[in-house]
Amino acid sequence: MTNFLEEHAEQVGRAAARIKGHVRRTPAMTTDLDPALRLKPECFQVTGSFKPRGAFNAILSLVARGARPPGVIAVSSGNHAQAVALAASSVGVPALILIPEDANPAKVAATRALGAEVIQEGITFANREQRLREVMAERGYVLVHPFDDWDVIHGQGTVARELLEDGPDLEVVAAPLGGGGLLSGTAIAAKRHRPSLKVVGVEPAAADDGYRSWRSGSIQTLGASPSTLADGVRTTAIGKRNFEVMFEHGLVDEVVTVTEEEIAAAVKVAWSRLHLALEPTGALPLAAHVAGKLTEGRRTGLILSGGNANLQTVATLLK
Repeated sequence: MTNFLEEHAEQVGRAAARIKGHVRRTPAMTTDLDPALRLKPECFQVTGSFKPRGAFNAILSLVARGARPPGVIAVSSGNHAQAVALAASSVGVPALILIPEDANPAKVAATRALGAEVIQEGITFANREQRLREVMAERGYVLVHPFDDWDVIHGQGTVARELLEDGPDLEVVAAPLGGGGLLSGTAIAAKRHRPSLKVVGVEPAAADDGYRSWRSGSIQTLGASPSTLADGVRTTAIGKRNFEVMFEHGLVDEVVTVTEEEIAAAVKVAWSRLHLALEPTGALPLAAHVAGKLTEGRRTGLILSGGNANLQTVATLLK
């Protein structure tokens, strides 16, 4: 496990150097909500979420290897879509994104504004992988996977790397868990920083495939796309590489789930008390903290993954 961790931590460091200048170093913030908390608000990141870190690392690495493709392709509900669109445009490579029909319209509009071609008609969570294979075969585009890709994982690990440079005495780090890209990268950076540092994934109870995978020791798949406010983690299963990092190698210590009511309460806290425009997915670690599901009294870093909220949803929650 030591060699595995060292090798991947080195790649996180290389990713940090590679994407510097393309992404922002977001602040590590204290808050009067709890003096033991340190917040890492990726809502301040370019495109409004952590996703450009992985997308830039993947696409810049692809080009550096001399394999400039005719284009790149991705499937996404919005944040990864924007990240791939931005990263691809920065190196002059076409981007095509398959986005489900019921995705956040603001995220879809932002993806198109960044220069990507978007296919939405007839795309659902159920059929998008099949449609992806069909379009890849038609065009010869290279896939930039939203989470099950080593370059993406290493790029996402730069979030925790920065957080721990700014707060080296943290004892716990919590991050959202969807497909596992962010949490995998977080675990690599955190355990390399200090093996005793506790790494916690936070997932909606309505989309608890990661929790079930952690408890069972094997990848568990949900039967259908889950219904949750946290639309950024509506995956039906975590990735194989992510499972390897998080649970085969034991770099994630715990997965906790939060209810829809707890997610809604965290969004209210974020907007009204922290003055952070978080989307429900980005508020997952905050939800766990507010609900008392993280270790109390310990210095804790919360990775708040993004702020591309559906404003109608937020307006309803804030009433």
